[in-house]
Amino acid sequence: MTQNIADCRKDFPALQQNISGRSLVYLDTAASAQQPAAVIDAVAQYQRENHANVHRGVHTLSHRATELYEGARDKLRAFINASNRTEIIFTSGTTEAINLVAQSYCRPILGAGDQILITWLEHHSNIVPWQLVCEQTGAELIVAPINDDGEVGLDELYALMSDRVKMLAIGHVSNALGTVNPVRRIVERARQHDIPVLVDGAQGMPHMAVDVQGLGCDFYAFSGHKMYGPTGTGVLWGREALLEDMPPYQGGGDMILEVSFDNTVYNELPYKFEAGTPNIAGVIGLGAAVDYLQSLGMEKISAHEKHLHDYMVNKLESVDGVRLIGTADEKASVQSFMLDDIHPHDLGTILDNQGVAIRTGHHCAMPVMQRFGLTGTARASLGLYNNTDDIDCLVVALEKAREIFA
Repeated sequence: MTQNIADCRKDFPALQQNISGRSLVYLDTAASAQQPAAVIDAVAQYQRENHANVHRGVHTLSHRATELYEGARDKLRAFINASNRTEIIFTSGTTEAINLVAQSYCRPILGAGDQILITWLEHHSNIVPWQLVCEQTGAELIVAPINDDGEVGLDELYALMSDRVKMLAIGHVSNALGTVNPVRRIVERARQHDIPVLVDGAQGMPHMAVDVQGLGCDFYAFSGHKMYGPTGTGVLWGREALLEDMPPYQGGGDMILEVSFDNTVYNELPYKFEAGTPNIAGVIGLGAAVDYLQSLGMEKISAHEKHLHDYMVNKLESVDGVRLIGTADEKASVQSFMLDDIHPHDLGTILDNQGVAIRTGHHCAMPVMQRFGLTGTARASLGLYNNTDDIDCLVVALEKAREIFA
């Protein structure tokens, strides 16, 4: 396994192919990161040699599967600096993790007059679960604004904090604009009002070292496929004391200790929230993704991506007709933009014909698009496997698109 970011592209089989007769330039990591061979191999080895259900079997294959599955939990505990492995709840991704908190933590305590606080910067998965729980309980959803650079207005956010707010849910990094929120500062202010904080870390986890204890939040949700692991995997980290008091989110399977028609005794953490047969292969692959990221070092990844993002912004600004959407001071490796009056979908198709993969549309962040008066944007997002050649190819492809639409 490579230890050098400059050489790591060869670790990703998907990046070795041609698209439309050209070497693939993959600039859609914010949607889903490509998987290194180490992850693919870990999943394949489980499927070939160790496939069995976890926890319940006494035979060798079940023991192997359980060891690999629970080993991944230990890797994730260390990776995000959780205080206990029981705080690592496996989910299908960030979306399920946020829904779990909305229904299991918030729904029992919410009532008319209570509030849930979010921002205009959020992904739909950090909006809709809170709308649902507000509809169920009579609580109110309140939203902090963003400015023209795509930054949350901190004064406005702080002004909305009150004793009525029972949860603040905020993204670590915007998937649409790349804005990095000052989560630690925001959590400190929320603490003054005893407001618990959930952080949507789907876009934070792949790009920076995350220390949940250092952030001071109460819940942190993230997805495996954003961090070079399999789809259908994710984690909810929560403070153990809070998780202990929360009722189960789903029933059946591994979340029980004893069942009768009169009563059910629920399992201990973390299994209380992991009903049914889990995505064993996916979780094992997620553990392998953690190993891969740690072999490179999150600090090195962050520095590499910051250099690339700065390079990309400078290059995009040199293209006539490009308008950058989202110009916050603190950014991760995502940049949305428009090119003249070319529809983003048309632009994405032209770029694909040149082997360049970007994302187009509203990026599951319609309120962000509405804030800028747009229906969608083109979005180039970087991963640890990208380099300056990829960005140069993007610029050449954009110039070609301008010629086509001239």
